[in-house]
Amino acid sequence: MATTMKLIARQTLGSNAANVTFSDIPGTYTDLLLVCSTRSARTGGPAADNINLEFNGNGSGYSVRALEGNSASASSYSAASQSVLLSGYSSSDTTTASTFASTAIYIPNYAGSTNKSVSSDSATETNGGAANNAFIIAFAGLWANTAAITSIKVISQVANFMTNSSFTLYGITKA
Repeated sequence: MATTMKLIARQTLGSNAANVTFSDIPGTYTDLLLVCSTRSARTGGPAADNINLEFNGNGSGYSVRALEGNSASASSYSAASQSVLLSGYSSSDTTTASTFASTAIYIPNYAGSTNKSVSSDSATETNGGAANNAFIIAFAGLWANTAAITSIKVISQVANFMTNSSFTLYGITKA
């Protein structure tokens, strides 16, 4: 099966921003891939900040399961009936300067008429050596809605995404 991937849109922040939105997503692809390189302005608390998604401006019907490991331990958790979909982590401003987290979010059958599943993996990095400051996490999410996804809002939960954070949306076609 041949697969092609086409750039739909790319946004790189010229200043700090609370969110980034991709609008008017065409329904002509099989799947979507959103790749993020992010850093959060969060200065207190953990060395990571949540990346959340909202589809079509709809603030309900999201659930997630996650497996997480940091430099000290591993854990898992789940949440249902959420207003946004937790889909990744950003490095916070307490980590090594100029390090950005990497997140890949895959959305199969985004234009179909069934509930939308989402899978993602995310890794934050730090060279500081402090305990619990690096994370790797895998998410399995669901949006309990049958509407085609036409917009994606990427939201930083606690503090703004920092300048030079980038967001790239691809359309994938399977032949």
